[in-house]
Order: sequence, then structure tokens, then C-alpha cells
Amino acid sequence: MKKLLIVILIAALGQNAAAQRNQAATAALIPLPVQTQWTTETVTISHNTAIETDAATAGLAVLLHTYIEEQLGIALTAQAKNRIVLRVDTTLQLPPEGYQLQAANNEVRITAYSTDGIVHGIATLRQLWQLKQKELIVPGVLIKDYPRFAYRGMHLDVGRHFFTVDYLKTLIDQLALYKINNFHWHLTDDQGWRIEIKRYPKLQSIAAWRDQTLIGHKKELPHQFDGRRYGGFYTQDEIREVVAYATARHINVIPEIEMPGHALAALAAYPQLGCTKGPYKTAQFWGIFDEVFCAGNDSTFTFLEDVLDEVFALFPSQYIHLGGDECPKVRWAKCPACQQRMKSEHLKNEDELQSYFVKRIAQYIQSKGRKVVGWDEILEGGLAHGATVMSWRGVEGAVEAAKQQHHVIMTPEDELYFDHYQSLYAVEPTAAGGYTPLREVYDYDPLHAAGDTALLPYISGMQGQMWSEYLPTAQQANYMIYPRMLAMAERAWSTQQTRDYNDFLKRVAVHQQLLKSKGIAGADVHNEITYRLDSLERGALNISLQTTAANAVIRYTTNGRAPEATSPRYEGPLRLTHTTTLRAALFADGKQVYREFQQVFAISKSTGAKISIKADPNTKYNANASTLVNGITGTHRFNDGQWLGFSKRDLDAVIDLGTPQPVKVVATNVLNYHWQKMWAPTILEFQYSNDGVHYLPMTKTKTFLLNGINNVRIQVKPVKARYIRVYAKNKGVIPAGEYGAGGNAMLLMDEISIN
Repeated sequence: MKKLLIVILIAALGQNAAAQRNQAATAALIPLPVQTQWTTETVTISHNTAIETDAATAGLAVLLHTYIEEQLGIALTAQAKNRIVLRVDTTLQLPPEGYQLQAANNEVRITAYSTDGIVHGIATLRQLWQLKQKELIVPGVLIKDYPRFAYRGMHLDVGRHFFTVDYLKTLIDQLALYKINNFHWHLTDDQGWRIEIKRYPKLQSIAAWRDQTLIGHKKELPHQFDGRRYGGFYTQDEIREVVAYATARHINVIPEIEMPGHALAALAAYPQLGCTKGPYKTAQFWGIFDEVFCAGNDSTFTFLEDVLDEVFALFPSQYIHLGGDECPKVRWAKCPACQQRMKSEHLKNEDELQSYFVKRIAQYIQSKGRKVVGWDEILEGGLAHGATVMSWRGVEGAVEAAKQQHHVIMTPEDELYFDHYQSLYAVEPTAAGGYTPLREVYDYDPLHAAGDTALLPYISGMQGQMWSEYLPTAQQANYMIYPRMLAMAERAWSTQQTRDYNDFLKRVAVHQQLLKSKGIAGADVHNEITYRLDSLERGALNISLQTTAANAVIRYTTNGRAPEATSPRYEGPLRLTHTTTLRAALFADGKQVYREFQQVFAISKSTGAKISIKADPNTKYNANASTLVNGITGTHRFNDGQWLGFSKRDLDAVIDLGTPQPVKVVATNVLNYHWQKMWAPTILEFQYSNDGVHYLPMTKTKTFLLNGINNVRIQVKPVKARYIRVYAKNKGVIPAGEYGAGGNAMLLMDEISIN
């Protein structure tokens, strides 16, 4: 019966979804409810409003009272002119966590099948009311609502940078407001151990602290440090406080204790648990480290089981996260104890040793009545029975786990990692990397990504990730989390048919003001000007400028000067036929709003020319070959789609200039960031031809001195040529002593210019 009802509700939604979106925009509800019917009446909440409950909802009345008192500054009295009614009704025909909210006849009534639904109804009520002269005005409405996914999560890494209990409570308040029901608390990592474990006091005195912290991005060399001891940990009482605060808001707190990798802080405290026995130091910079827990040492498992015993006592969560990601196996390959473990357990390789490690810990967790969740690397060597996979490296891990009938939580880095840049403007503060704008988060659909519909029942939900390497302050954390978390919340809760980005932006604008009133300053960059390369011609580019900002016009210049209110108004695509610095800004009422846009477009003889490459790029930097001749230079952040990346293969490109042309200068860009596993080619050659068959040498170089973008520009003996061949030989294997030694180097190339 319930399944039939869900089908009927979804069908009804498809008939009037647009109307409901327009109505809900008035109240700026995020996430958008399933069904909404508005009336013209209102309900007033004041100090004369009573809250009526049943036995199941009595505790939630306290929470609601707190929210109202925060708004009104006064407590409610028993003298009731109107009332708020909270009722659990187990006969209510709604899916789990669903609720019904009605505001009519001087009453707000929230009814749900369970108290989870009541909490969600309270969250919607908080978004509905508007403060006017010490009263909260609620518009007349009937809402029937329920979530699309059972699991809706938000992750926060406190290992790299530490966040106070007060900050965590503020974050949890926002999770409740946006109906996110899981807080994934990443408590341990190479750079710090943040949970008090009474049986192992050195985790507090040693593992919780590092001597200093990296300044700037890890890719920049030489590494620089601030010279200041940094750290901290949560006492068990503080953890209980956070868990209780979340539990009162019906948010589950999932602890993560990293293993077998990301263990350097723990090993600094207890070196006997590592393969080399140390000495170790808590990491001072970011990356993946070779030091992991020794899988051949039984005392490792004793230690971790003891730690987990104290974790079990602190966290009621059914889910316990054991990490499992980014575990190098170079120490295991040389460790006698690990090799003996492989022999005694009949394990073929170190991947199976990792599976043994994870399965052994998983069995212990499951023996205590808990469930195991880990990052998708726990698939390597075989997945532990009953484990849930968080698929972060794309959809492949999710598909593999679902095929094995394991549940999956979608956490893809390209769409749901909020430590990525959300703007390509050069003034953006340093971030981990990548480019995940608000729209990309909003457009993400985990069911579509999974592809095979037979796998959909195993997708439990989705989660946003907030890694903290580049979050030195709470303010920067807020800048990166909001409003992207709101987009994730809507995708996780609202129906699949809810896909109106412009409508979402209208609601976000209201919520940004709400967040500011709570001292939370999120990013306000999603309306800024962006550009699109519409078409590429020989010697010319056609560029469009775009914005989602309402009531603002774009004004631009091409003479290098800053745009003003009197500069030309952008009316349509621009055709650029010579090298141009395009500057543009948004103006409203004659004043500039948002930051200025700038982009250089460099036109050369190769711009728009026909280009072919022998082997396509085979990394995530997989732009089309024409990107090499599109007149747009990539940045040092390498997240702008302008770089071609090759692993275990070379770049071999041929540019056809159409007719024989005088050539005096050849140029290209090479990225050299060893701390990103990006290596310059061992040789870069330019050759020329007039028949496309027989090539003669022009110039070559083996010198790439810069850590970063090497702008290779070589003046050659003048020749007349139609075809230019560019060959860059990949470094191959990363040499010993370098970051990622033994792995494959990436060759990254950008714009090729011929003049």
C-alpha cells in the first residue's frame, strides 16, 4: 500500500511540479518539498503561542521552543491564542521520515509517522516563519514531504585543522535546518589525532599535535612552514556533548578512525605499530604518506580494537567508519611481519593484505552490533561482508559494490568535495584543487551516475565532503561549505524531478541572508561572470559572457582598462581576432556588484588550426586536442579544463596551419609540480613539414626549471611550414626519493602557439 501511495504522489508531482516550485520560492524552502499548497491566510507565533505534544514528541517541544525563543527573544507562555501541535501518527500514509505540515486556523500542525518526520517538519517551519515586530508570521500552507534518499550526510575533517565544539554545534544546527541526517566526523589523520582515548594517553600528548604547519599549497616548492606548534583534541566529555546535541536534532554522528593508512600521527605516539618501528613525526604538510599500520603485527589489531571499544561507548551510531583510503603498500612489501602474514593467510598480494586488515577490523566492529562503512578502496582485494562503501573516486566503486549487493553512499570528489575551488577567479583563496561550482553540485544525480537501474536499490544516499587542509579558520570553512551544502541537501532530499537551478538561486539568495544573521558568511560567487568558448575559427575566437545575477548588466573592455558604468554593455558574443585581455564587471544601479572578471585570449597562427594527436589524454585532465590551440592558457591551479594530462604515454601532436606559413617562434606550456605527481617531459621537440610526412627538426629542449608552469618560448631559425609536430616524452616512473615514487608521472601540456 505504501509503495502504491509513493507512486501516486510522484505522479502527482510530475503534473504540477512547476507550480509548486514557483509557490515554494516565495517562502524560499530548501530543500524543496514534495507537495505544497498555499493559502492566503497566515498563522502568528508569539509569546501567547502554546506547543501541544503527545508522549512521543514531548522532547521535541523543548527543541522547538528553543528555536522560537532565539527568534523572539522571549519565552512562550501557557496563555494560548494559537498553538503549534506536534503529533506522531503511525497510520499516516507517508514514506519514512515523511511529514505533513499545515498552517491554518491559528494553528500550525506537524504530523509524522515518526519523530524523525517531526524534526523535519520543524525544520520546514523554521524556514517558513518571518520575524515581524516580535512575532513570527507563518504563511498558510499544506505541505506533504518526504526524502528521496534515506542517507543524507555532511563530512568534516578535523584532523588537518581543528574546529571547536561551538563550531560543530553551529554546523549541526544547519544540518538540521536542511534535513541532513548524518554528520561524518573525520577524527584521525596523519596531521592529528583528535579523539581522547583514555587507554592510550600518548594519542593526546603526542598524536594530537604537530610541530608546525605548511604555508600555502603543497605543490609550491620549497615547502614553507609557520613554525608554530598546532593541535588539540576533543575530550570524551566534549564528544558526548556534540553527540547529544546532534542526537537531540535527530542527526546521527558517524566517527571515522582512519586505518590502515593515514596513520602517521598515531604512529608518532606508538611507533611499535608501524612496519619500520619509527621514529615517526605527526605530519606537518598534506599528502599521502608511506607509513601505515603494520598488518603483520597482532598488537596493531589489539590497539585498534581498544580504540574502537572507547569509540563504541561514545557514539551510538550504527555506522562506524574505518577509512581504508589511500593506503600505500610499499612498507608492507618490505616488512617481514607483513610478508609472513600474507604467507600464513595465503594472500596473493598486498591488496589482499589490505582486504585481510579491513575484514578483520570489520568483523570486530560487527561483533559489537555495529555496521562498517569505508571509502571505496576497501574494495581492493575483496570487500568485507556487510560493509557499506563511500564511493569518492567516481562511480566505478559504487557500481562494483552495488553489483556485490553492498550499499553505497555517493561521495564523488568531482561533484561533492567542497574543498575544491568554487570559482576560477585568480583572487580565490587557496584550496585543495579541482573546480566544483555551485551548479555542478546542484546538477549531480547519483541515480543517473550509477547507470544500471538494477543497482539503484543499493544507493543509500549521498554526502558532501569538507577536507580541511586549506581551512585554517572557521570563516574559511563556512566560505567553502555554504551554499554548496544547500545544493547537496536539495539533491539528497527533493524528488528527481526537482531541477530548476534558477529557482534554486532565488531561494539561496534568501538563505544567504539567513546564514549571515547567524554569523555564517558563505561564498557569494555563483552569480559572477563566467565565459564560454562558443566556437573556434582559424585566427579567431567567439566568446560569450554569462551570469545568473538578476537585475545586473555586464559591461566590458578590451583595452586593458577596468570596466566602468559607462563601458560598453555586453549584448552578445564577442569575436576576438587578436590577443586581447577581456575585462568585465556586473553593474546594478550604476554601481559595480561582485568581483571583476578577467581573461587573456592569445591569438597566434596556430589558433583554431586543425590538430591531431597520436594518443588521447588518459587522466582526469582529458580535454579535447583542440584545447591546445584554442587561445586560452591554463592556470597554475590546473582546474580550468585547459590542460591535457598523459600517464604512461607521450604527447605527439601535429598542427596543420592550412597553408605554408612563415614560422619564427614556437611555444607551449608545461606543468611541473612534483608534489602533484606532475613532471615535465624528458625532452620537448618541435619539427616542421610541408607535406605532413617528412619532418625536419626545428628545436628541442630538456630544460624545465620552474616548479609550476614552464612557459616554453623558443625563437627558431625562420622557416616556411604548413605542419608543426610537437613531441613531449613522458617522464615515466616517478624516481626514488620523490613524492609518489614508483608510481606513474603525469605529463601535463597546454596551449601551443606558432608565430
